Amino acid sequence: MSIAVELERVQAEAAARGPAFLLTVTDDGRPHAVAVTVEWEAGGLVMSAGRTSVRNAAGRSGVSLLWPPAETGGYSLIVDGEATAVPNPAGDGGQVSIAVTRAVLHRPAAAPADPADVAAGACGSDCVPLLRSS
Repeated sequence: MSIAVELERVQAEAAARGPAFLLTVTDDGRPHAVAVTVEWEAGGLVMSAGRTSVRNAAGRSGVSLLWPPAETGGYSLIVDGEATAVPNPAGDGGQVSIAVTRAVLHRPAAAPADPADVAAGACGSDCVPLLRSS
């Protein structure tokens, strides 16, 4: 199922969920995840983050935010974007701003009843795109 929705829907979904996980990539290619409180400013996402997340976002601007589902069987909100990192002069973290490029509501789908469907590549998730990259 695909439903194209405006950025305002992404904002509404995020606001209803509370804190998120900021996902960045370290120098050696490993994922780094931290909990953050996200705010919206001028159509983008802004958050305070620690020095590792700020350093990672400055070096590799492709980041993601993940809001887990609020209830069992619910959708996770996954937002991808391009980050701009501004370290604090004291060196104890800073701010990360994210221009959203893609967003999706995602949850695992029920397993196909027929094993042949699995072998044929049946979709294993139930996704609702909110914003697609252009």
